[in-house]
Parts: sequence; structure tokens; C-alpha cells
Amino acid sequence: MLFIALISCNSMLQPPRFISLLGGALATSILLSGCLGNPPSRTTTDSKPVSIVANPNLETQTISLGFIPILEAAPLVIGVEKGFFAKHGLAVNLSKQASWGAARDNVVLGSGGGGIDGGQWQLPMPQMISEGAITNGKKVPMVILAMLMSQGNGIAASNSVKNGNLSVDLKTSSPGFFDQFSQKQGRKFKAAYTFPKANQEIWIRYWLAAGGVNPDQAVELLKVPAPETLQGMKNGTMEAFSTGDPWPTRISKDNIGYLAATTAQIWKVHPEEYLAVRADWVDKNPKAAVALLKGLIEAQMWLDKPENKDEAATILSSRKWYNVPLPVLQASLKSQYKIGASGTPETNLTMGPLYWNSDRGVISYPYKSLTLWFLIESIRWKFFPGTLDTIEQARAINDKGTREDLWRQAAKEVGVPEKDIPKGTSRGKETFFDGIVYDPENPQAYLSALKIKK
Repeated sequence: MLFIALISCNSMLQPPRFISLLGGALATSILLSGCLGNPPSRTTTDSKPVSIVANPNLETQTISLGFIPILEAAPLVIGVEKGFFAKHGLAVNLSKQASWGAARDNVVLGSGGGGIDGGQWQLPMPQMISEGAITNGKKVPMVILAMLMSQGNGIAASNSVKNGNLSVDLKTSSPGFFDQFSQKQGRKFKAAYTFPKANQEIWIRYWLAAGGVNPDQAVELLKVPAPETLQGMKNGTMEAFSTGDPWPTRISKDNIGYLAATTAQIWKVHPEEYLAVRADWVDKNPKAAVALLKGLIEAQMWLDKPENKDEAATILSSRKWYNVPLPVLQASLKSQYKIGASGTPETNLTMGPLYWNSDRGVISYPYKSLTLWFLIESIRWKFFPGTLDTIEQARAINDKGTREDLWRQAAKEVGVPEKDIPKGTSRGKETFFDGIVYDPENPQAYLSALKIKK
């Protein structure tokens, strides 16, 4: 009966060939969005409505974006709540996605089909949606427009493995722990992330491998939605979890686990999640795309100011946005961490979430050197065989999917000082905590230096 209901509902929305092309996972999303209205669910707030400033030069006045309630989405929420998008003539319809898989399925639908035009993404999701690698072969070209945030992610460990004293440098803090765990428990250590073959899995893989632990042999990797982590940690579903704040901070604050490592410790001022939009929307609406970026840039500037952290936390904590306790968001936005099994307090704004300023320049700029890194890591772990096997393929995918020109135009129009607008496509060499150097001019040297790979 469920199968009949699914086909009946979708037949009113899409032709049969479209259903067969998308396959089961995407058909389920069509059922959710087309018949039940969830996802996406249109998020509203109790705050005073923001008036859209009329801008007749824009090709469209609306865009539908999706978000996942973690700190990377904060510029999108603040852009809506504080009127930064409206100021530039754009009404951003922001909808909370049930999961990363739902966001993927909804961007395939597009806003015209009841889905979304783009939004917040882990990389390399937009590139692989463009290539059809995670959409059952259906290619939906996407464009990466800006980085939303740097840092602000972590790897939380359960209190059940407090004796392991897990830290960013596993070789020093926890030699032999994972083998000992397997021998004692009769199973592998379980480590989770929110979506496969994307940045939160990449972080946990890099962390383990840098510590001499092969993530494909010594641990069991699991996909678990972020909101399920608290209960999962309590009932022993997992021993570690890689995701964006406020979840690692909440796990620590609720005394369910501890913060083993922050991603800032792994790679200071690293690339995180990005704003990416369907290429057909950008091609049709280039002026609106610039307006979107102008609002985003101003929201990121606002978020980065220390005096705005409490207000940002209050906005985000709302049930209609993140539905997370205010003190948890205040702590994560202000970089108030408790690090390690001992819970050592640490407050260092340069090691927490960064939205605009850093010692490596502006955060928001979509450097091709940084978006390329996620594709190189995908080659390292053989995530997408047949689609992404060589550095040449990675460069080609990266070049066609990352638009720096629109960001530069938006930055100039919104008044970003010329000195703060990057001139090139590369941020230069990057150094990780374990001494590994990523030179975007020579990715092969980076791959060759990594001892553990697939």
C-alpha cells in the first residue's frame, strides 16, 4: 500500500521516467516534499518581519535555500533575520532540511519542483551532485559561491572511552588504544559522521590516519544524523562523532562525552561548508546571485564581531531555527571549549568559528585551492571511482564548479576594502597539525606524503 501511495503521489508531480531516473532515495524525498511538505519546511520566526528593498535590476526577487542547524548555516539565518539579504532586494526563503540526504534530493528537484535552489553544503557534495555521483546518475550542475565558515567543528568522544584520553594527536595521547578497544570489546571502535564521503567524514578519517589508525580497518564508520548523536552517545551506538557545533559542545556540556579534537587543531583556518546554488539559477539570475553574496558577506561580517555573539546565539537558539539551548550556542560561538578527557577550559576566538576575519585573509572567499582539497581527499579514499580518479579530473571538476568572479563583484559593490579582496585563486600552501603540507600546485606530493590511504 505504501508503494502505491508513493507512485500515486509522485505521478502528479513528475513523469514516470523522472521517477525511475532518480531511484528510491530521491523518490522518497519527492514523497516528503511534494505530498507531506517536509522536507523542506519553511522556517519563520517570531521577530519583526523584514521589508524587502525593491531592486528592479534583479532578475528575480526570491531564492529558496536549505540549511542544516549547525554553525555553518548561521550566516544564512542571520542574513534573513537581520535583513542583510532584504537590503539588497532579495527574499531568501530558508528551509530547514531533515538531513543532508534530503538537502541533496531537494536541490535535484529545484524550487520549481517543490525543492530548493541551493544552500549550505558539505564538500564535495555540490561537485558530486553536478557529476551525478551521489544522485543516481542525474547530473544537476551546481556553482560554489562562497565559504560559509571556517573551523567550528569537532570530534566528540563518548565518556565510555574517557580512559583512551583521545586527543588531536592520537600517536602521543592514545598509542595502541584502538587495538586494545577491539580486543576488549570484541568489536571495532565506532566513529560516526552525518553524511558519507563529505567533509565531516573526511575530518574523522584525516584525524585517525594522522594518528596511525587506518579508518577502513581499525574502526567501523557510521552515518548518523547530527540530532541523533546525543542519544547515540548515551546508548553506545558510537564512541566518536564528527560534526559541526553546537553538537560537539552540547555533548560535552551535557556530560555525555568530551571534545577529543577540534578541526581547528587539525588544520587552522581550514575550509568548511560552502554556499552553493544550482548553476541554472545562477546563469538565469547573475545579478540576483551577486545580491545574495552581498547579503551573505554583510551577515558574515556581523557574525564575526564579538559584541554580536550573544544576539546571534539568541536568534539561532529559537525553536524555529536550531532549537538548541542558548548557553550551548553562546559557548560555541564564543569558542568556549572544554578540551580533552580532562575537560580543560579553553577560550580562543582564533580557534573557534570564523565567519570573516582570519590570519589567512577573508573566510568567505571561495578559493579554488581550498575547494580542490576536498576532491583530492576523495581521490585518497577512492570515494567516487569512475567519476573522480585522477588529479586532472579533480581540477576539471573544481574549475567548472567554483565561481570566484561573482564573489569579487559582490565584495566590491558592498564596499569590502580592495586589500581584503583576494587577487588569485589560491591561498597558497597549507600545513596540518601532523606536519603534512598541501600545496595546491602539487597535489600529488600531498597524496604521496600521506602514509595511510585506500
